[in-house]
Amino acid sequence: MIKKVISVMMLLAIFLGFNARADEGMWLPLLIERLNYVDMQKMGCHLTADEIYSVNHASLKDAIVQFGNGCTGEVISNEGLIITNHHCGYGSIQANSTVDHDYLTNGFWATTKAEELSSEGLTVTFLIRIEDVTSQILGPLTTKMTEAERAAKIEEISAKLKAAATKNTLYDASVKSFFDGNEYYMFVYEVYKDVRLVGAPPESIGSYGGDTDNWMWPRHTCDFSMFRVYADADGNPAPYSKTNVPLKPKHSLPVSIAGYKENDFTMILGYPGTTDRFLTSYGVNLALDETNPTIVKIRGKKLELMKNDMDANAAVRIQYSAKYKASSNYWKYYIGQSKGLKALKIYDEKKETETAFEKWVNSSDSTKTKYGEALTDIAAAYTEVSKYAKTRLYYTEALLGGCEIIRYVSRFEGLYNEMKKDTVDKNKIAKSIAALKLAATKYFKDYNAPTDQKIFAAMLTLFFTDVSTDYYPDIFKEIGKKYKNDFAKYAKDIFLKSIFVDEKKVDAFLEKPDKSLLEKDPAFKLMLSVMKKYREISVKYNDASSKLGKGNRLFVAGLKAMDPTKKYAPNANSTMRLTYGKVLDYYPADAVQYDYYTTLKGVMEKADSTNEEFIVPAKLKELYKKKDYGKYAEDGELKVCFLTNNDITGGNSGSPVINGDGQLIGLAFDGNWEAMSGSIAYNPKLQRTICVDIRYVLFIIDKYAGAGNLIKEMSIVEKTAIKL
Repeated sequence: MIKKVISVMMLLAIFLGFNARADEGMWLPLLIERLNYVDMQKMGCHLTADEIYSVNHASLKDAIVQFGNGCTGEVISNEGLIITNHHCGYGSIQANSTVDHDYLTNGFWATTKAEELSSEGLTVTFLIRIEDVTSQILGPLTTKMTEAERAAKIEEISAKLKAAATKNTLYDASVKSFFDGNEYYMFVYEVYKDVRLVGAPPESIGSYGGDTDNWMWPRHTCDFSMFRVYADADGNPAPYSKTNVPLKPKHSLPVSIAGYKENDFTMILGYPGTTDRFLTSYGVNLALDETNPTIVKIRGKKLELMKNDMDANAAVRIQYSAKYKASSNYWKYYIGQSKGLKALKIYDEKKETETAFEKWVNSSDSTKTKYGEALTDIAAAYTEVSKYAKTRLYYTEALLGGCEIIRYVSRFEGLYNEMKKDTVDKNKIAKSIAALKLAATKYFKDYNAPTDQKIFAAMLTLFFTDVSTDYYPDIFKEIGKKYKNDFAKYAKDIFLKSIFVDEKKVDAFLEKPDKSLLEKDPAFKLMLSVMKKYREISVKYNDASSKLGKGNRLFVAGLKAMDPTKKYAPNANSTMRLTYGKVLDYYPADAVQYDYYTTLKGVMEKADSTNEEFIVPAKLKELYKKKDYGKYAEDGELKVCFLTNNDITGGNSGSPVINGDGQLIGLAFDGNWEAMSGSIAYNPKLQRTICVDIRYVLFIIDKYAGAGNLIKEMSIVEKTAIKL
């Protein structure tokens, strides 16, 4: 018995050696006081937990917003001024750009509020409060429920909780799963819909280094853009209106130009998208063998064709710039992730964790009864998931995500389904038509049919070559007979005959909808066939994923039971999190050390007038030559970017980097190449957050752009610390 106990303890020690890592964790701000506050104080945080997160008075969380659907921003003035990354605001900058007013190339600065530009569809979301609803959700659930019954019950309870939380308010609410379904929290939000573009540097500054430097250090990018939130006269969310006024926020971040030193405390609040730190070895294998190479291959071809047309035509460059940037970002990410997973031997690490888990499970009858099926269920589920994972990606990435015409035509499926009913609901049809009319204008503004035709032919060719015939949409039989699987010829025919490549034809159809016209349209016929097969595959994929969900739930619960004293951070899921760390350098390889900051000198060293990614504007060169840095320099140098070891992921783009006194010192905008596997496994020696120094941002606003009106709005801290 003693030997058995010692064995289990040794295995537990092995497990903890791989998982109890310093600085790892994206923490719920609600739980900071209980889980993290003492450690944060020791590292240099001078705020109370209540000053970071509170529902009773203004706190740091009230200055942090979810920017759009995939980034973070922060309020930096008492007039609703928001700052985020340039790549986060890129879509709005692009949407407001034309060949004559190219704000991507030249930048944009509003010298008065009247000059600020509407950003249709852009929202910012403020967190009101977080509630632990675990007992309300899990209480009514039973072990006899199927996964489908369990999911339905959770949805039913969640709907009631959200309704109660938002009753008689303008709030929204969301109930989210944590620790793979072992805990649940509700988030109550206030969403503002009138958000206007205020300022953005030219792309040569805001995206300096382009794809070459993306995910890399050293970095010299001034990745920021500025917006303003507007509200009605009472401060409530309202659609765009000229009568709206700048929002008076509960809190705005003071901006520090006092600088930082190595090992200084930093914290980041934001909305990280997704991590999968509890992923098993089976999931790592799937990522390496199927998911990542499939995405890289499909996007690589799509980006190549897009770039060719963008380089050849200025109008197309503006139309497709945001699409290109969105696709290329994670094309390179998945290349880096695969490289990191292999280099850091994450599969082996996961296997060691699973071995320790199995030995612990088998150490007693009670743990065996409760958790014994976890890894067995996971293994069986991955066997099923792997049958459909690659094919499903080809549908989402190549057909639905790669071909704009298929994705656009799918918007008309709802209207078609209403029109073919025996009893037609005229009100539903009218609403559908109205929505499609609004969407058409925005869609065709950034659509170039010749570009889409080339991508369409390439994507269908890839699909035909790489996907099993068992999973082809039925229409492929017709394509084979009529076009001999010549997808370039098929594409030419579709783009010649379909109404969906021409805005005027779409408008004419919406003025006089005709079901038979849709049924005859070749693009619509293709879409229906694609969606039919995709849904069939998704049912099978989702059934397998449901089994995987159960296995993961047991596995994560078991991991926590193995060591109940360990503080576990939940995976990111697009809810507000806090991560804390310090300013730090790193050693990426043998005999290589990277310093923790870069300077404007490095911008000039990389300058290359023949490479669009490294063009430096003449005015910036002149300011550098004169060393005209104003109060933003430190010892005669202008620092541009710096590193911290904060634990972040996608969605944290634009997040504030905050010092121990609650002051803004930079914006997080990237992670480092050597740690691209960080969403699956955190490596404290390698993982770094790349941040733009707020002093470089202010220098560009002030000295380069001459937008002193924006500087005056901010609370600038030069030397002395201030409290909230």
